[in-house]
Amino acid sequence: MQLHQLRYFTAVADTRHFTRAAELLHIAQPSLSQQIRTLERELGAELFHRARGHITLTDAGEALLPLARQILADTETAHREVQEVAQLRRGRVRLGAPPSLCASLVPDVLRAFHHRYPGIELLVDEGGSKDLVRTLAAGGLDLALIITPLAGGAPALATTELLGEDLVVVSAPNAPAPVRRTRIRVTDLEGRPIVMFRRGYDLREFTIAACQAAGFEPAFTVQGGEMDAVLGFVRAGLGLAVVPGMVAARSGLRVTPFAADQGMRRTIAIAHRKDVAPTRAARELRRVLLHHLGAGED
Repeated sequence: MQLHQLRYFTAVADTRHFTRAAELLHIAQPSLSQQIRTLERELGAELFHRARGHITLTDAGEALLPLARQILADTETAHREVQEVAQLRRGRVRLGAPPSLCASLVPDVLRAFHHRYPGIELLVDEGGSKDLVRTLAAGGLDLALIITPLAGGAPALATTELLGEDLVVVSAPNAPAPVRRTRIRVTDLEGRPIVMFRRGYDLREFTIAACQAAGFEPAFTVQGGEMDAVLGFVRAGLGLAVVPGMVAARSGLRVTPFAADQGMRRTIAIAHRKDVAPTRAARELRRVLLHHLGAGED
C-alpha cells in the first residue's frame, strides 16, 4: 500500500467520480483507475461500487477512508515537523560552558542566535571543562566551550581554538592598588589575601598551578564561590581574585593586568564529538559563535 494510492482513494471517495478525481490530482483517469484496482488487490477487497455515473463506497471502503485520512494527515505532519527542524524553525541546542564564559561571551552569542532562530530552544549547562568534556562525550551536550589544553586530552572530541584570553587581577576599587606598577607578577600574590573559586573551576586550578610554579601556595580568605560571588567578595574588600579579562571588564572592579611574560593566559575552544555529526542547529550555533568572534563567515 503506497501513500499515493491512499491519496487517490480519498480523492475518489470525496468526489465520487473517477474523472473529476483524476482532474484534481492532475493525472490521467486510466492511471488513477489502475492504481485503485492495484490497491484493491493488495487489500483483497473492492473499495467502490462502480455503477455508470454513480460511485459509492463499499463497506471495506467505508472502513478504510478514516484510516487513510489519518495516515495522510500523519504523513503531512511528519513532513512539516522535519522541514521545520531542517529549516531551523524548531529544535534545540545543548551548549556547555564554564561559568566565566557564561558571564561574558555566551550571552551575546546566544542573543544573536536567538534573534536569528527564535524557534530553537537553547539549553545551557555550566561547569568546569573536565565535567563538560565528560558530559559531551556521553551525549549530554551538542557543543561545549572548554579551556584547553585539558589534562589527559580529549581524544573523543573535535576541538577548534576560538581565542586566547588574558587573565587579570581584580581588586576593590576603593582599596589601594595591589602593586604600584601598571602590571602585576604572579609572585606579587604571595602572602596576599585571595578570593578563590569553588573546586572544579578551571580558574581555580589554573591560579593554584601558577602560584605553585612561582614557588608558593596561595593564601585564601574566602573560597568556594561562583563567579558572581567571587566578584562580590572582592568588591567587599575580602581579597584579590584572578579572573578572565572579559569578565573583569564588566565587573566595575579595579583591573590590574599580568606582565606579558607571566603566561597568565588561557585558550578557549569549541568542542563536539568526533563520532557524531552535530545537528544543523548545533552547526549553526557554532557558526554564529565563530562569526561573533570574527573567526568565521556570516
